[in-house]
Amino acid sequence: MSTSSVFAAAAAPAASLRHGLFEDLQALFTGTLFVGMAMMMFAQAGLLTGSTAGLAFVLHYATGWSFGLIFFCINLPFYWFAWTRMGRAFTLKTFACVGGLSLITGLGPRFIHIDYLHPAFAAIAGGLLMGAGVLFLARHRSSLGGANIASLYLQERYGMRAGKVQLIIDCCVVLLALWVVPLERVAWSILAAVIMGVFLAVSHRPGRYVGQ
Repeated sequence: MSTSSVFAAAAAPAASLRHGLFEDLQALFTGTLFVGMAMMMFAQAGLLTGSTAGLAFVLHYATGWSFGLIFFCINLPFYWFAWTRMGRAFTLKTFACVGGLSLITGLGPRFIHIDYLHPAFAAIAGGLLMGAGVLFLARHRSSLGGANIASLYLQERYGMRAGKVQLIIDCCVVLLALWVVPLERVAWSILAAVIMGVFLAVSHRPGRYVGQ
């Protein structure tokens, strides 16, 4: 093989990896669990995140209603867009993950409780957990609805990095929460959104990893 052929092969994008049923199940469960743990940390520290989860947090703080139930209901309109733009498999996986996240955040406090949680630690650890969880889901053709669907669609359709799109949307949603959440908590929430967005921008680049 010539030197030019070697370089051409090295530069070629990696072939798509077709995941089996068990691979999908373990990744979707793990990703949803990671995000659920981050959500519970945010709720205890009084923080919030972006996308539909951020809107659910705002309504949760303002009304006292269940975060899981609000989050599940807010995502219902986004399934039509996912079905028409991203396909049936993506939509069904997303529906299952959103339902799983609602269940985890609702039942999680019965199984785990942290006596003291500084908002700085919640922002850093929660942002990383959310980034890792969303990355797991994205690599197995799923999401947690809302901005996740939009960011993944823009990356696949136009090559825009999902992490950057997610970061912009999340920061805008977090800023809208100023009328409900104290400024200090909003600042920590923005830090969490930045950490998550940077993690995704670095780790989830178009062409680096393609799974089906």
